Amino acid sequence: MINESRIKAELERTLDETRIDGLGQRHQGKVRESYIQGNRRILITTDRVSAFDCIIGTIPFKGQVLNQLAAFWFEKTRQIVPNHIVSIPDPNVMVVHECEQLPLEFIVRGYITGVTKTSAWYNYERGVRHFCGNMLPEGLRKDQKLERPILTPTTKHEKHDRPISREEAIKEGLIDARTFDDAADICFRLFEAGVKHAASRGLILVDTKYELGKLNGKLVVSDEVHTPDSSRYWFADTYEELFAAAKDQRKIDKEYVREWLVSQGFRGDGQPPALTDEVRIEAAKRYIQAYETVTGQEFRVTDEPLAERITANLRKAGLLS
Repeated sequence: MINESRIKAELERTLDETRIDGLGQRHQGKVRESYIQGNRRILITTDRVSAFDCIIGTIPFKGQVLNQLAAFWFEKTRQIVPNHIVSIPDPNVMVVHECEQLPLEFIVRGYITGVTKTSAWYNYERGVRHFCGNMLPEGLRKDQKLERPILTPTTKHEKHDRPISREEAIKEGLIDARTFDDAADICFRLFEAGVKHAASRGLILVDTKYELGKLNGKLVVSDEVHTPDSSRYWFADTYEELFAAAKDQRKIDKEYVREWLVSQGFRGDGQPPALTDEVRIEAAKRYIQAYETVTGQEFRVTDEPLAERITANLRKAGLLS
């Protein structure tokens, strides 16, 4: 695993944004920047980190972890459901088919946990028992395993994500019943595959977010799959002991950053606190550990400036003249 001194050296060299002339029409998301070339989209995953619907700062090597881990999962799950991937010309870049994205994010939860306002535990702790169309029993404890995984969709084109049920989404005209049900089936199958693989690597896939779109009229999975940004991962060997003692789980995902922000009094309102170097380094360690634990592969980096390497690889792939 990359040592702390290497991570520290990268603190001032993170990829905050890209502006590449001639690559296509540019769109900026919270973490990814996309350039549209006809019926394909070039996704560049930056090192930006977002939480509570706000861009908080950057984490060394985060973009490469997300892009390569998403690629790993896209390949691993392609027999379950098609995806939008075309090629990976650079560790931070993914070329994908342009899709008609569904206006919902589909979150599958196997455990009740979380600190965001859309999380199951945050709502449960405040008395919510009917959550996104799911009836939750009384007496649940934080981090408890649910009887079966549940689907808790949220909206995705609003300032703040909003939990929503199947019935509400259909009534609001966001999606039709057949598309919702087909998407739900895909998400549960993806989650089952993710849970099984994570278990084989000594991890618990706690919950995760899926985004789907339509390509030639058929549903495909898009954006990312089972990354530390879109998922929670806990270590399986200490789960029972920590849960019995009502202690926090050992985790390798973005929840570490969210919890630090909450400890600073931030949950999405007002100006977010600046991430300290200590937090950025620790977060980088966890992202890298997630990649290596999930894939069983060593995380490798180069010393080239990221923007220059990306541009050179795009040109080499014929995507940039």
